[in-house]
Amino acid sequence: MLIKNAHFVLTPKGIEEKKNIVIKDSVIDSVSDSLAGVDKTDDIIDASGFLVIPGLVNAHTHAAMTLFRGYGDDVSLQDWLEKKIFPVEDKLKPKDIYWGSMLGIVEMIKSGTTCFNDMYYFMSEVARVADKSGIRAVLSRGLTDRDGKGEQKLKEVVSEIKSCSDNPRIQWMFGPHAIYTCSEDFLLKIKDLADKHGKKVHMHVSETKKEVDDCLHEKKKRPVEYLEDIGFLSESVIAAHCCWLSDKEIEILLKNKVSVVHNPASNMKLASGICPVTSLLKNNVNVCIGTDGAASNNNLDMFEEMKTTALLQKISTKDTTALKAEDVFRLATVNAAKALGINSGSIEQGKTADLVLLNLKNPALYPLHGQERIISDLVYATPSSAVDTVIIDGKLIMQNRKILTIDEEEIYEKVEDCVSRLFG
Repeated sequence: MLIKNAHFVLTPKGIEEKKNIVIKDSVIDSVSDSLAGVDKTDDIIDASGFLVIPGLVNAHTHAAMTLFRGYGDDVSLQDWLEKKIFPVEDKLKPKDIYWGSMLGIVEMIKSGTTCFNDMYYFMSEVARVADKSGIRAVLSRGLTDRDGKGEQKLKEVVSEIKSCSDNPRIQWMFGPHAIYTCSEDFLLKIKDLADKHGKKVHMHVSETKKEVDDCLHEKKKRPVEYLEDIGFLSESVIAAHCCWLSDKEIEILLKNKVSVVHNPASNMKLASGICPVTSLLKNNVNVCIGTDGAASNNNLDMFEEMKTTALLQKISTKDTTALKAEDVFRLATVNAAKALGINSGSIEQGKTADLVLLNLKNPALYPLHGQERIISDLVYATPSSAVDTVIIDGKLIMQNRKILTIDEEEIYEKVEDCVSRLFG
C-alpha cells in the first residue's frame, strides 16, 4: 500500500509535511519525501488534505457493554452495580457478547482506535468479532473465584487461549477482576499461569476509596502494597484505574514496571476518584488511557478521552501546564503500545501499519494556527467525525467513513434483538 502526498504526518520527529508512506507486509517500510524506488502497489491512497497519525489504543475497556449504554445513569456506584449491571449481566449469552462487541468495534474504528484491550465474558466471541472486523485486540476474560468456580474458570481460559491464538492481530491476557473478587491463592495461580504461558495480566486496581479502605481493614495494607507483598506485581501487569495511590505505591509501581491505565470519564461519572497521572509520569511510571465500558462512560471515543485526561489533570492539580497535549497523545499511542506489547504506536520504519487519516477539512480543526499547534488540535479539538480512513495491520479497514469489513446495518438490527431480550 502507498499513502502518498500526505498533507501532514505525525512521526516521532514531529509534524512532517508532504510525506509518502509505503507499507509492505503489514509493516511501515518507509516514510519519505520521494516516491523514487517505490514498486508497484496494490492500493494507493491520496492523502492530500489529510493528517496521518498512528492509530489510537484503548488500553482498558469492556466492549460488549455497549449494550448497557445509557442504562443505569446517575445512580450511586453500588446501586449501578448491584441493581442495574449485575442483574442484566447474569442474562448475557455468547451472542450478546458477539453483537455488543461488534457495535463497540464499529464505534472504536470510526473514532480512530486501531487496538483495544478488553476484559469481559465469552472472550472467544470477541476474538471472532476482532478477526472479522480487522481490528487489533488484546483480550482477557474477567476472572473471579468468590463463587467457588475459580479452578474451572482457569481451565476454560487456558483452553480458550489455546484454541483462539492463530491470529497475530489478537493477543490474550489473564484478567483477574480485582483484589476484592479474587482470593490471594487465586491471584497467585493466575500469576503462575501467566508466567508459564508468557502472557500479561490485566486487572482493576484501587478504583474506589472503598476498595482501599477494605484492603487496609482486611490486609493492613493498601492494594498495591498488598499485591507487591504477595509477589504478584511485575512488568507483565496492567493496572486499570489506580485512582487512590499513595506516594509509596507509586514507587512500588515504578519498581515493578507496572503499566497504569487512566479512565477519566468513567471515573468521574461514577465518582470513583482521580488517577494521579502527573505524579505517575513524574516518577516515570508508564501510563496509558482507556475509555472503560460504554455503561460508565458512555462512549468509546479516544479523542474525547484524551481531552478529558488533559483537562482533569489541570483542574485536579490547579495547574494549566500539568499535562500537555504532546504528553497526552503519547499516553494514547506509544505508552499504550508499550503496555500491551504491540509493535505500533508511532509512524516509523519497522512499525506495524496501524494508521488513521484525519480529514483536515473539518470545522473543528479550523483555523490551523501553525504546524506546531496540530498536536494541540488533536487532543483538544478533534471530533471523531474527522476520522476518514483507518488502516490496521497494513489493511484498509475504513475509507470515506465506511467500514469495509462488516455490515453495519446488520449489527444495529442484531443489537436491537439483544437489547429486547435482555431488557424486555
